[in-house]
Amino acid sequence: MTDAPSSPVPGWISSLRGKILTALAGDPTGMAPYVRDIAEGDDAGYFAENGPAWTVHAGMGTLVAGIRALLLQALHPGALAGVHDWSRYREDPIGRLTGTVRWVITLTYGSKTQADAETRRVGRFHQRVKGEYRAGDGSERTYTAEAADLVRWVHLAFTDAFLAGHEVSRLPIPGGADAYVADWATAGRLMRVVDPPLTRAALRGEIDGFFERGELRGGERVDEVVRFLRRPPFPGAMGVAYRVLFAAAVATIPRRYRRMLGVRRWPLPVLTLTRVVLRITERALGSGPRAQDMARQRLRRLEREAA
Repeated sequence: MTDAPSSPVPGWISSLRGKILTALAGDPTGMAPYVRDIAEGDDAGYFAENGPAWTVHAGMGTLVAGIRALLLQALHPGALAGVHDWSRYREDPIGRLTGTVRWVITLTYGSKTQADAETRRVGRFHQRVKGEYRAGDGSERTYTAEAADLVRWVHLAFTDAFLAGHEVSRLPIPGGADAYVADWATAGRLMRVVDPPLTRAALRGEIDGFFERGELRGGERVDEVVRFLRRPPFPGAMGVAYRVLFAAAVATIPRRYRRMLGVRRWPLPVLTLTRVVLRITERALGSGPRAQDMARQRLRRLEREAA
């Protein structure tokens, strides 16, 4: 008995998939060399198959989360100074995005050896990042990308954003929100975050602590980042979809931080519109292999070798 032929993928879906994957992975097939390498390796990696991190980072809510993380991170003047002084996000926004995606994908789905190598790659770049910034209290301070408070803030903002982005999709997380926070704490430790939070309540309590201590601030540089993120260089339908995703990211940010960012929620049912965009995107990306498929190839090979 032969398998029934699969229905052809509409051309517009294939075209959309190529554009999305070029933006995310730097390759229209999604099979950039680092993604293919995930099928290699001799261990299962830091994160369990189909566990909290696998589930959240495979979901389409990551498209909302990436925007939200950048917005929230920008509120710490030290973290923002590093981006302003050293990042090429204005000249090459896609390149910066694909670099971040590479780190997330490799840590989540790669072997421990691959994840450790990727962490070292990011660390080598961070060693060069240093400068000065005006803190939330108005004082002048020096910064390095390896400073404990900045590394911690980036981890907190990232974790909170990806949790909130996934919750937009209304899909479950194995073990719930606390399980994801505890699972992704492993990535924080790899980046030298000391005792990262293990529950959603602890996570959001730490974020609010930065606010209450006056360590966050808005201002001209924050406004510049918001303007850029509001209208990135995506043409046509992708640009329209992105504006919906941006509005969804804003809608998930608590009011006190929206005020600092100078953004407002849409009066429209933006989260409902976002779920439509995410379903279309999921259909497009589901028409071909993804990083988790490469990880499963590695895991199945390791199981065969063990047997």
